[in-house]
Amino acid sequence: MKQHIKLIIGLGNPGQSFYKHRHSIGFRVLDAFAEKYHAQWLEKDRMLVAEVSHQSNKIYLVKPQTFMNNSGQVLAYFTKKGINPEEVLVVHDELELPVGKVTHKKGGSARGHNGLKSIISYIGDLFHRIRIGIGRPLEKLHVPDYVLQAFQEGEPFITEIIEDAVELIETLL
Repeated sequence: MKQHIKLIIGLGNPGQSFYKHRHSIGFRVLDAFAEKYHAQWLEKDRMLVAEVSHQSNKIYLVKPQTFMNNSGQVLAYFTKKGINPEEVLVVHDELELPVGKVTHKKGGSARGHNGLKSIISYIGDLFHRIRIGIGRPLEKLHVPDYVLQAFQEGEPFITEIIEDAVELIETLL
């Protein structure tokens, strides 16, 4: 039996100054998804939450407002509602994929991604993921600065990347 996705979490850092950063691509994808389904964002206990209906299923959209390293803190609210890890989809940036590549994966390690580490610490690693490639800088020590940069001129067009991610989410619902 297919498990339905009941919760989609976009990873990012709160505030307009972080919105266009590579690390906040999850927020941008969820904003596009919410707009497509005419959902309204509401503030609730360290998160922004919207609800959409897809094929008679209620789906929560969540943008944690805790900063990336503490993204998992919002999950207690949803586990109390009976949502299981297999019903969670996390949308996040991925250093290991080329810029613009969008893939689905279920389970696995955090591979150094602090937002995923936080989520795994709360619900384990059995959740679904939409991984959005942001590429990787040549030097590992440049990663913290790199993820906090906006996409650069000449990289794949951000609107198309977001559309690809929204379409992939819809195939999983």
